[in-house]
Amino acid sequence: MTIRVLVVEDDFRVARVHVDFTHRVGGFRVVATARTGQEARPAVAAHSVDLVLLDTYLPDESGLDLLRELTADAIMLTAASDAATVRAAYALGALNYLVKPFTAEQLADRLVAYRNYRAIVSADRALSQDEIDRCWRVLHDGDRPAAPKGQSAVTVRLVSDALRQAAAPRTAAEVADELGISRATAQRYLAALARDGLAEVRLRYGATGRPEHRYRWA
Repeated sequence: MTIRVLVVEDDFRVARVHVDFTHRVGGFRVVATARTGQEARPAVAAHSVDLVLLDTYLPDESGLDLLRELTADAIMLTAASDAATVRAAYALGALNYLVKPFTAEQLADRLVAYRNYRAIVSADRALSQDEIDRCWRVLHDGDRPAAPKGQSAVTVRLVSDALRQAAAPRTAAEVADELGISRATAQRYLAALARDGLAEVRLRYGATGRPEHRYRWA
C-alpha cells in the first residue's frame, strides 16, 4: 500500500524539506504540494490524497478552515503551539500535531505510526473491538519518548522492525539471534511492546509442556 500525501505549506523551501522527509519513509509518496487553501482543495480530489501534511498559517486562510473541509486524513505541521489552536485542530479531525522546527526522525515516527494505523483500518471487513481500541495506541506510537527508562531507542526500533517484517510470529530466541542481542534482552523489549499494545503474544506448548512465547506485530 502506497499512501498518497499532499503537503500544504506556503514557504516553498519548507515544503521541499517536508517532501524530502516524507520520501525517506517507506510506503509514502508526495503526489502534490500546495501553497494555499485554494490550491489544496482541488489537489486532494485530483490526486486521490490519503494524507495531508498541513500548516496552520496559509496566505489566504487558516489551515484550520481547510482542515474542517478535508476528506483526507491530516497531520498538522505548524509553528502554532498555543493551546486553543491545538485543541481546535484535534476537534476538527487532525490525527497528529507536530510543532516546527522538528527533525526528520520526529516526522518519520508519526508517519510510521500512521502507516500502521492505516494497516488496521484499511481492512476490508468489520474490525474487532480489540482492533478498534488498538487504533489510537498505534496511531500515537510516534508521540511517546524514544524509549522507556532503561531501554535503548535503537534497540526498541530494531526489535519493532524485526516483528513488523516477520512473516510469522517470532520467539525471543529468534529475535535475539537475528539482532545479535541476548535472549533476555530480546524478551524484555518484546514484553514491553506487548504491554504497550504494539505486539501480540501467544503461548505455544511444546513436548515438554513448557509454554513458548511467540510475538507478532499488532
